[in-house]
Order: sequence, then C-alpha cells, then structure tokens
Amino acid sequence: MTTRIEIPELSLVVLIGVSGSGKSTFARDHFGPFETISSDFCRGLVSGDEHDQTVSADAFDVLGYIAGKRLAGGRLTVIDATSVTVQARRQLIKLARDHDVLPTAIVLDTPVELAMERNRSRPDRDFGEHVVRRQHDQLRRSLKGLAKEGFRKVHVLGPEQAADCEIVRTRLFNDRRDDHGPFDVIGDVHGCLSELLLLLEKLDYRIERDDHGRAVDASHPDGRRALFLGDLVDRGPDTVGVLRLAMGMTAAGHALAITGNHEEKLIRALSGRKVTASHGLQQTLDQLAAEPEDFRQQVLSWCRELIAHLVLDDGKLVVAHAGLKESFHGRASGRVRAFALYGDTTGETDEYGLPVRLPWAQQYRGQAMVLYGHTPTPELTWINNTLCLDTGCVFGGKLSALRYPESETVQVPTEKVWYQPAKPFLADGSPSAANGAERAGDDLELSDVLGRRAIETKVHGRITVSEEQAAGALEVISRFALHPRWLSYLPPTMAPAPATGRADHLEYPDTAFTTYAKAGVERVICEEKHMGSRAVIMVCADEDAARRRFGSQAHRTGVIHTRTGRAMADVEPTEELLSKIRKAITAAGIWDELAADWLLLDAELLPWSLKADELLQDQYAATAAAARMALGITGDQLRLAAARGLDVVELIGRTEQRQRSTEAFAAAYRRYQPRSFVWLVVDHGCSG
Repeated sequence: MTTRIEIPELSLVVLIGVSGSGKSTFARDHFGPFETISSDFCRGLVSGDEHDQTVSADAFDVLGYIAGKRLAGGRLTVIDATSVTVQARRQLIKLARDHDVLPTAIVLDTPVELAMERNRSRPDRDFGEHVVRRQHDQLRRSLKGLAKEGFRKVHVLGPEQAADCEIVRTRLFNDRRDDHGPFDVIGDVHGCLSELLLLLEKLDYRIERDDHGRAVDASHPDGRRALFLGDLVDRGPDTVGVLRLAMGMTAAGHALAITGNHEEKLIRALSGRKVTASHGLQQTLDQLAAEPEDFRQQVLSWCRELIAHLVLDDGKLVVAHAGLKESFHGRASGRVRAFALYGDTTGETDEYGLPVRLPWAQQYRGQAMVLYGHTPTPELTWINNTLCLDTGCVFGGKLSALRYPESETVQVPTEKVWYQPAKPFLADGSPSAANGAERAGDDLELSDVLGRRAIETKVHGRITVSEEQAAGALEVISRFALHPRWLSYLPPTMAPAPATGRADHLEYPDTAFTTYAKAGVERVICEEKHMGSRAVIMVCADEDAARRRFGSQAHRTGVIHTRTGRAMADVEPTEELLSKIRKAITAAGIWDELAADWLLLDAELLPWSLKADELLQDQYAATAAAARMALGITGDQLRLAAARGLDVVELIGRTEQRQRSTEAFAAAYRRYQPRSFVWLVVDHGCSG
C-alpha cells in the first residue's frame, strides 16, 4: 500500500536517517535536483572531498546559507543530512523559524544491519560500523521528541514504506493566489449590524432573511464576494446579528473572512478559558448567552476555522487584520500570526493603555496591495500601497469598504457612537491623527533609490536606471531639487543638430533638416529664436487642491522649477506669478473644460536673464573685472617701458585692442540685466 505524505508547498523538509538509510535516493526520487541540499555536497564545495569530516562546520554554514536563500525566495527546500542529533536539528528548526516556514521531518527508519550492508557496498564509505550503530542509537532516542523539538509534521518510514511512497505538496491555508475575486473588502464591523447592512446594500448586495426576518446571507448579482477583515465582534449593539450574517455568507460562498484579535479572545472565552471580559467582550458574551447552545458552538467552530491572513489574486492582494509586512506574506509561523492579529508592537503601552505600534506601513515597499484594519483612522489614507479600512464605525466614524481590483472606496456613516474609545477618535467632529501611520511629508527613503533599479512604463516598457545614474539623481534631489511629489515632469533636453560645414556658421537649417529626417521626423516647426529659461509650471486651482494632490504645505499652490527640478525662485515671487497664471486659466474656463484642479505647463520664462543674476555676476562680470584690472596694469607698465625707450609699440597696441574687446564684452552682457517683467511662453500643457 502506497504511503501518502503531505508537505506544504513552502516548507523546510528535513530527511533524518543514519548513513546508508537511503536519504539521497529518497530525495532523488521525490524532489527536484535543485530542491535538495546535501551536507556531503557542501563538504565537497568546501574541501573538494564529500567525506572530509574535518570541514563539517564550514559545510553546514554553506548548507544553511543556501537553504536560507531558497526559503527567503519562497522555495521548498530539502535537507539531506543525517540530522540524528538534537543539536543538528535545532539549527535546522531555527532556520525554518527565521524564514517563517513550517519544518517537516521525514525519518527513514532503516534497520542498522541493512544500513551497514549498504555502506559496505560503497567503497567511499570507509568509516567503521560503530559510527552507524551510534547514529542509530541517537535516532531511536530522538523519535518520540521530534514534535516537541518544533517539527510541525513527523513522518517515520520503514524500508518498504520508503520504497512505495507518494509525496503530495499542499497549499498553505493562506494561499489563495488562484482566487481572483472581485472582492469588496470590509473593515472592522464590531457588532454594527445596521451599518453593515447599509454598506452591503450600497455595494449592491441582495440581503436574504430567514423566517424571523434576520439577515442570514447577502449575495451580489455580479458574483462579487465580501471579504471581512476581522473584528466582527464586540462593542457594537448586535454582534450576534453580524456573526449570523457573516457565517451565512461564508457558508454560501458569498464571502471570505479572516480572524481578528477580538475573535481570538472570543474563542478563548467560549472555550472556557479564563479571560478578561474587556473592550466589549462582555457585551458579546451577554448577547450570545441569549442564543441557543448550538448557535454558540457554531460561532466557536466558525471562529476557530478563520485564519490570520490571505494571499489572493496571484499575490497581488494580501489581507490581514492588522496588516502584514512583505517578508511575512504567505508564511506560516507564530510571529506571522501575531503580526497579522496585533500589528508590529513594541510590547509597551501608551498613556491610554493601548499597545505602542510601530509604523510598518511607512517602510512597506511590496508589490502586493495590503488591506487591513485593527487601528481606527478617521479617514482612508493610502500609505505605500497599503490601506487601513477601519474607520471607527463603532466609535462614531464610518464603516468602509474597498472594491478590489477597482480600488474604489465605499462608506456609510454610523448611526451613533456605540462605544466610547479609550483613545480619542473624533474631536469636535474633526478627524484626529488616530494612528500616526502617515508617512512624514519630507521623508525620503534612501533604499528606494540606491543601487540598480528598473521602472516599468506604459510607453517605453522597462527602463533600467544604473547605480551611477541613481546616485547622480540622488545628489540633485537631496540637495537642490524640490520634493519629488512636485516633480511630475522633467522635460528632456533636445539634442542639437550637428555643426555645419559652412565656414561662417556654426549651425545651418539644411543640416538640421537632414538630421531630423534621418531620425524619422517628418515635420519640423520653426520659430524665431528667443532666449528664455525652460520652466515647468505646476499650478493648482487652490491650496486645497495642492494639498490633496501633492501633499503641499500651507500657503503653496504650486511650483515653478527648472528641467532639473530646482525651484526657479523663492516661494513669494513664485506664488505671485502662479496667481497671475491661475487667474488667466480661470478666465479662460480651462478648469471647468478639463474637469481638473491642477495643470502642468511646459514653458519658458523670458527674458532668459531673469534667473541669470548669479551667472552675470559670478562669471561674466567677474571675467570683465579681472580683464580690466590685468590689462590696465599691463598697459601702465608698457607705457613706462616705452618712456624708457623700449620698443613695445606692438605690445601696447595689442593690449589696447584687448581692453576694447573687454569693454565690448561688458556692454554685451549688460544688455541682459534682469528686468521687472516676465514673458511666459507655454509650449505644452498637461492636465490632471
């Protein structure tokens, strides 16, 4: 009879057995060539000899490093080593825990005589039989304690079972990557049944009721499903009604649900364990006490079946009650579950007696969208592709949902404040900073730009940014440029036409036309040359629009910057010019025509010398001043030499000519002294 062994698709499988037990053969028969890491092979990598026991420590360092890299990449990893001692297995269990995967032990319990016979038939196994006997004794003493050591599953196979064995890879409960939705993800309900029903109706779900008029299911005509983010219970007026509806929807396949910290505490209470009935738990227990015993048992069974997080839609969506950092997505361990239920906590409490939480969302850089709840926030705010959907319905806020994959939010207001929060949630009707998760407006993460990067674009596909280019951009952004939130557009620099072969011109139209034609440009627009400064103008309809779209600070309605992202002027003159531009846009009706509250203009400021003070003073004027001084002294000395009868007439003439050229140079740049007016030439415009 074939022995069936189930192992998680992502796990660390440890083959345990004495030398000669058949571990390597078993690995070749059931696992891929790159999935198995052999301690003998690692000894060979280190010393050139697979059987050199003197390098075992270094070999296991190599084995641990390779296995760690595979597990970090989410790949099944099999360890082929004797692993008959507690110390050897302890390192492997720690490796699995460090990468939040489940360790599985497959023990090949081969009789010692058979193992020694196999070793005798292999000339490369010249160690004594006493070694195999010692390994066998160590293994026999370890068998009963393998589960206590930390192995989630232990499979013991005799020779016949090992020869006729089927390895079946199973998905973790959190792996629903083949489920593509669409979903309506709903934040913390906390017993607010009436608000939940309103939200479901607003999401176009059809409510089904039993003979007593109680909501027991809700279905969507387009096959959408609700997805509850946990904390359905406690605090609110009708936890029983919420549970009855959620249980009915999940049973009918109309909803998915994950557990929250309040469900976990309810499980302990219903299981008869001692708990503190705080944070609304007593209300739930009182409401459940009025229900039949079989309903309470159904609630207990349903809550026990809920898992802590789900990975959906090919890994594009992750849901967890309190959020989940990227390295925990799709993993299974105690700390992953704790993070999903309670967030990233420090173990301390604040002045309100609530856990101090670390702002994990600020550091999140994953590709998957993470939707979560747990910490009530007055407003929905995206932070690095994460969104908290707990908007404090039970505390007087709203019940919120996100349509996925559309990323559309839907909300309904609460009927009343059902429960007073320990920490102020709403003050005078205005949102407060409930969780402090927002990323500081001026924070830039160095890790986001360092090293070689790739950007996926709609028009040009994948663009690679070299490390050197990133370093150059970082220098400008960190020291000179405006905040990146304002830099929606940096204009390219037009490549000049090659120099013409004409003796009296540097450039000439026919050369330019030929160059553009070779590049595939069929039409060229010619205009009179105007010396201006390239300016990108981001102008918003008002301060509110600037704050919503660009996170602007107070009293800013836009920016005017150079093609490298530097501000053209200080805030005050910039706002003065933006005010004039905004009035012109308003008068022309462009805001209404484009249904926009910001415009991006690619323009030039005239004259070019508006921003040329520094250039004129530090380069042109300085050069002229130095020339005047040097040539003046030279002329004086030459005239003294001529008075002594030296023949310096030619030198005096050349010096005087250079002095005249200096004055002509000074007269030329003085014509570009900045004026008090600016001409604005708009080349292109983009709206948003």
